[in-house]
Amino acid sequence: MSDHQPFHWPVRVYWEDTDAGGVVYHASYLRFMERARSEWLRAMGINQSAYKEATGLAFLVREMQIDFLRAALLDDELSVSVEVKERRAASILFAQTIRRVDGTELIRAKVRVACVDVRRMRPVQIPADFTPGLSPQ
Repeated sequence: MSDHQPFHWPVRVYWEDTDAGGVVYHASYLRFMERARSEWLRAMGINQSAYKEATGLAFLVREMQIDFLRAALLDDELSVSVEVKERRAASILFAQTIRRVDGTELIRAKVRVACVDVRRMRPVQIPADFTPGLSPQ
């Protein structure tokens, strides 16, 4: 588990993220959370394309639990958080939230990603040097 503070990534809601009524479409939240996890890695100096090319490994979503608490609307400014809750040998469990900038919690999610050998599409152990500061539980 990490002692680090949650990572936050800003998002603005655009037309493409909403339904005809200007309400964020549920699948858009998945994209927001995916981008935040990618930016979390980038902030730690990990380029996913280069990592995959060098190691043959990638992280794929294994399971996800989402609580849709309130809706985001067109033009809302949001903050998407990423926090490591658990690291196992071949997976990482994240807690993610999406809030309006006024602090209103909209989405609460748990996302488990698995480390996968992309050639065989099989789970493999996360390399020990992948994310300094994270230790297997």
